[in-house]
Amino acid sequence: MLQLATPLDLETRLLVVDDDPGIRELTASFLSAHGYLVETAADGAAMRAALAKESYALVVLDVMMPGEDGLTILRSMDRATAPAVIILSVIGEEVDRIVGLEMGADDYIAKPANPRELLARIRSVLRRNQPGAPVARSAGRVYLRFGGWRLDPAGRQLLDRDEVVINLSDGEFRLLLALAEHPRRVLTRDQLLDLSRGVQADHFDRAIDVQISRLRRKLARDGADSDLIRTVRNEGYMFTADVERR
Repeated sequence: MLQLATPLDLETRLLVVDDDPGIRELTASFLSAHGYLVETAADGAAMRAALAKESYALVVLDVMMPGEDGLTILRSMDRATAPAVIILSVIGEEVDRIVGLEMGADDYIAKPANPRELLARIRSVLRRNQPGAPVARSAGRVYLRFGGWRLDPAGRQLLDRDEVVINLSDGEFRLLLALAEHPRRVLTRDQLLDLSRGVQADHFDRAIDVQISRLRRKLARDGADSDLIRTVRNEGYMFTADVERR
């Protein structure tokens, strides 16, 4: 049954970049049926031409393309001004996923991608990156506070002591939430994968290491405590802060 578009979907422009015309058009057709304005590009040159003409909320970018591959394209993008990016990586291509995350991709999904999973990932990333999203303060809403930070699970936001929203990718947010909900407890990489991505997620230990590194840098801004996430050798990671629920 056709799913109705959510308000966030309406008038949201996406760009699907894939050298395979069949995958490109099927993906575009599926996302269009869910309310998005979708355009496609077959390679890096076509993608840059599209970005020069239009503003996009998100790019779905295939890694394995002839000539200029997706990672090279991602590397050339100004992540401060570019749209959000979800990279598509062939199952088992661990290096592609690691490098993509290090370059600032907002999420990754293995190919062949399940269309409904891709749709869910797109919606999740767009919610996180929605500009000017208000910080709701409703009665009964639970926040996690630690070391001057406030984590809002319902609003999917991290705010500093000045109430400034810190930009986190969807994967970084889910990982931080998993850590903050289990403070002062050693969690293995497998446990963190299960908690942040679900038990059906592909096991991909290095993705956790990459996102932990990025979280540490963001949590250490403005002289804040840089040791909130401690590495426990041969075991995993521990969230060292006292977490208060309000």
